[in-house]
Amino acid sequence: MSTVSANTLTDARNQALLLTGAAGALGRVLRLPLGRLCGGGQSYAALRLSDRAALAQPAGPHEEVSPCDLADRTAMEALLQGVAAVVHLGGVAVESPFEPICEANIRGVFHLYEAARLAGTRRIVLASSNHTSGCYEQGQPIGPADLPRPDGYYGVSKLFAEQMAQLYWDRYGIESVCLRLGTVAAEPQDRRALSTWLSFGDLERLVLAALSAKDVGCLTAYGVSANPARWWSEAGWEQLGYRPQDSAEAWRELVQQLGPPADSPMARLQGGSFLGLGPFERQP
Repeated sequence: MSTVSANTLTDARNQALLLTGAAGALGRVLRLPLGRLCGGGQSYAALRLSDRAALAQPAGPHEEVSPCDLADRTAMEALLQGVAAVVHLGGVAVESPFEPICEANIRGVFHLYEAARLAGTRRIVLASSNHTSGCYEQGQPIGPADLPRPDGYYGVSKLFAEQMAQLYWDRYGIESVCLRLGTVAAEPQDRRALSTWLSFGDLERLVLAALSAKDVGCLTAYGVSANPARWWSEAGWEQLGYRPQDSAEAWRELVQQLGPPADSPMARLQGGSFLGLGPFERQP
């Protein structure tokens, strides 16, 4: 690794924590707990909130609102100035045609990491996805070290992001935690979620652990609650200090019959409903 000098704790307390995708579903969940880390002698001076969309709530104490398009390189360089760490949720969040995914999830991630290098940002917590491995069979145990098998353009874009994270750690010493998030929801909605559900509470615990863990380098871990039926390994959890407290099992009787037809790829492969989206290109 090519090292850079890390910011001291005192420096971080004079800098911001950036939350991209702050107006989205996960951004709204994390805004309050991340805000508790900011101001008043906490870990960061302020929580900088960024999205293309308008925020549902105006800026509160120790919050800054900085709208930005991930595809705008100059704007991203300005956004990262004075930022010690990033929780990156921004971008296209579902399977879609390639072009918007390319602009936000591929070009935008390059802009994020290059802006972080120029600004001296020391850590990025990156929302990757279980869709990097969505073409494995349901029920097959896998972990971050297994060969990626993306289920669409979205999954491919998240693999690109993970490799950018590795490059900027190896070359420039920017630490990253790439979280392959499962089904983040208030409660599980179908049979697949008995294995893939990540509660809001466990999402908060996971992201806060990824921000505070020491010497993570470039670490990839699956983000899932303590579901007995989960397919994904706990690799990386101990290093992060992540201990999930919720389980989908309490909903089993309600949701175990809910799902796509048994002969569908959506029922057979881990990517679930994403396997039913596309192709998006015009047919000959």
